[in-house]
Amino acid sequence: MTSKAPVRVADDVDETALSYSEIKALATGNPLIIEKCNLDMEVAKLNMLKASHLNQVYGLEELVYRKYPAEITRLTERIAGYEKDVELAKAHPKAQEGFCGMEVEGQHYTEKEDAGKAIIDVCTKMTGSDAVLLGQYRGFSMVLAYDGMSNEYRITLKGTLSHTVTLGADVFGNITRLDNALENLAGNLDAERAKLEEAKVQLENARTELATPFAREEELAEKTARLKELNILLNMDEKDKTLIDEAPDEGEEPPARKVVGLER
Repeated sequence: MTSKAPVRVADDVDETALSYSEIKALATGNPLIIEKCNLDMEVAKLNMLKASHLNQVYGLEELVYRKYPAEITRLTERIAGYEKDVELAKAHPKAQEGFCGMEVEGQHYTEKEDAGKAIIDVCTKMTGSDAVLLGQYRGFSMVLAYDGMSNEYRITLKGTLSHTVTLGADVFGNITRLDNALENLAGNLDAERAKLEEAKVQLENARTELATPFAREEELAEKTARLKELNILLNMDEKDKTLIDEAPDEGEEPPARKVVGLER
């Protein structure tokens, strides 16, 4: 190759395979093949960008049609449960003075210390990890369980939802932990409501993004159409050159046809 421009284009083609006619066109600086080589690369790049866009679309469809709706349903159900449990805790408030009472293993305790000791006593008598019904406190059922992995005893306060409290060794402290868990229900409800609103916003954002088409779709269509035109033109050009190459030069006798059977 002697022309600088065709050499530069050939370098840009990189690993693109060229046909014999394309190589000849490059060597002669054919503008059609130069345009084709450039379009080949541009269309390939645009197709890669569109493939990436489609992958994002598939991810957005997962969010819009499955993940976020499921999360919104889950949060809506938890909010309904928290609302009921908040009302239950309000209906059985902590005593401003003294102790509101607690039932442990069928026995009612009116003194906080006695109730706290009864909880510790049940813990020390547990021989396995199976959960057991401990009693009632402030309208909630109490289920006691031992976690061998963490070596912890836990009480789960069961209303519409379950609220777990890790126990300690202090008889008064354990009841304080139970009260704190119930007092925190309203805050937990607010947190779940905030999560629900955030999930709804994320769903709407994902829907908007999902509805956004590939930004360079028109450009891709135009360049793909032009590339098809160039391929047709180059194929026609190659056929014309083949016919010209096969035609005899001016003044040249056409090859004699051999006639069979006339020789003597």
